[in-house]
Amino acid sequence: MRRTILRMPAVKSESGLSRSTLYLRISQGLWTRPVSLGSRAVGWPSDEVEALNAARIAGRTDEEVRSLVQELEAARKSAR
Repeated sequence: MRRTILRMPAVKSESGLSRSTLYLRISQGLWTRPVSLGSRAVGWPSDEVEALNAARIAGRTDEEVRSLVQELEAARKSAR
């Protein structure tokens, strides 16, 4: 799979969540933080959005999703 950066409209479409719900989940540790694309633009890696959607579809608990979010964000740092 090709890794791309998804902007907010695509993330909303892929996840079925609203903008406010996405940011609420970020504050709760249930969604990854966005990647800065510039001074006023952010996006999310497509593989992270896919992994989070798959976790929810699989019925993972909030704690399991929080753990996944931590793993995904740690993988970002090690990809440098």
